[in-house]
Amino acid sequence: MSSTTPDLARIVSDIADEMRERPDRGEVATYIPELARVGADAFGITVIDADGTVVAAGDSETPFSIQSISKVFTLTLALGMVGDRLWRRVGREPSGSPFNSIVQLERERGIPRNPFINAGAIAVTDVILSGHQPREALGEILRFMQFLAQDPTITIDEAVAASELRTGFRNTALANYMKSFGVLDNPVDFTLGVYFHHCAISMSCRQLAMAGRFLAHSGRNPSTGHSVVSPERARRINAVMLTCGHYDGSGEFAYRVGLPGKSGVGGGILAVAPGKASIAVWSPGLDASGNSHLGRIALEALAKRLGWSIFGA
Repeated sequence: MSSTTPDLARIVSDIADEMRERPDRGEVATYIPELARVGADAFGITVIDADGTVVAAGDSETPFSIQSISKVFTLTLALGMVGDRLWRRVGREPSGSPFNSIVQLERERGIPRNPFINAGAIAVTDVILSGHQPREALGEILRFMQFLAQDPTITIDEAVAASELRTGFRNTALANYMKSFGVLDNPVDFTLGVYFHHCAISMSCRQLAMAGRFLAHSGRNPSTGHSVVSPERARRINAVMLTCGHYDGSGEFAYRVGLPGKSGVGGGILAVAPGKASIAVWSPGLDASGNSHLGRIALEALAKRLGWSIFGA
């Protein structure tokens, strides 16, 4: 057992209690109808340290729609398939614009600014789809998530996926626009189908923290010794998470929390304390940038109390 566990367990429990009492809970995403059904009062947190000790509190076992957090894992898969050639299709810079902006895409001739805004993640999904049928590509993404989390029960919430397909007009516009510049190789409907479905993967905080462990430990799972990516690639994925993982709130997250992280409009955040822990939080209420309001506050408190910011205690 980790020597930090008693302190860690107390701190995690205290933070969950504090979040439960807070009246400011943000606003639940409503533009995807299925997400609008989720109440704003939930809060869950899981921290998994280097020894594999799991410390959890609140609604940490409740599955939720991971939404854009899936983009960390599709980025990892696509880099494994085509390596640095991926960066010909998508950039690595913060966007400074809303995650579904088409204005920036027009200015930059169809090349998305980074792999975590919607356009960038659609381009990454297109890379994974190449040479596969949509069902095969989606199966590969889901199996990768199950493998990382060591949990074959992880599934796609079909109701959320269907809701996104019905209402995803902006994403359809982004995909068609990229297709017009030759950034997408596959039929737009195929790429979007896979994209909407991997964003609709449903996971708990515990499952998500497990899946992210390789990023906290130089590309390998420290419990099994299995290498997922090289140390260099893990560092680079973490770098993009730090600078681009929270849309146009990424600078604020780096300033306040100081950890690589990726949010989703389902209210989840996956965060990485390199060499120390993988962390997942969930609270469905969002701030103005589309990031979990209480999730960010909880991670700021955790990083501060444990001295985990990558910029120093």
